[in-house]
Amino acid sequence: MAGRARDDVTGQIVDACVKIHSALGPGLLESAYETVLARDLERRGLSVARQQPITFEYDGLVFEDALRADLLVDARVVVEIKSVERLLAVHPKQLLTYLRLLKLPVGLLVNFGAASMKEGLQRIVNGLPPSASPRLRVNQANVG
Repeated sequence: MAGRARDDVTGQIVDACVKIHSALGPGLLESAYETVLARDLERRGLSVARQQPITFEYDGLVFEDALRADLLVDARVVVEIKSVERLLAVHPKQLLTYLRLLKLPVGLLVNFGAASMKEGLQRIVNGLPPSASPRLRVNQANVG
């Protein structure tokens, strides 16, 4: 449903991630978490595009389908999924690059490899003030 507020969409994604992490725990491949998360979000009535191709142009060169975002939810929130013991500094930057290329304001970096979802979740914003929603205050990062 495209008319949903962005914070409602991100709230649904966060809720689904917490549920999945509690049920499955860390240790699965990213592709498994991607499949389960996409299905959970679709069951909640959200549209989900998996492995969304990203095309961009630079200096007259066009890079067709050069990158892929793990999930694009309701055509407005990018979800980048990791399953690693510890996120690296490049991971939030990667998501911010996807947001900039897609001209979208918000993405979620989700690390299912973390001990808890509180540690494994970052909200990345592209030119937006931080959300006032207390539900989304988990490890917010404005990378820039």
